[in-house]
Amino acid sequence: MLAIAAAIVFGFALLLDLFDTDLNAPDLFNWNTLVLIGLTLLALYFAGVGSGPRSGAGSGSGRRFYGRRPGRG
Repeated sequence: MLAIAAAIVFGFALLLDLFDTDLNAPDLFNWNTLVLIGLTLLALYFAGVGSGPRSGAGSGSGRRFYGRRPGRG
């Protein structure tokens, strides 16, 4: 989810750069700020923050195959 948000922020920054506008708020929506927000979201994504529910021990979700997996020749 954070990677999608980072992609949206980077796309918005690209559009602002292509159209050469600052939306009349040069201190809030400048190119550097949006790039830093996007990089922060990507760093959080790579760190594992907000990656969704994990299948931990005792949760009962997911399959576990011990030994030979079925259906593999």
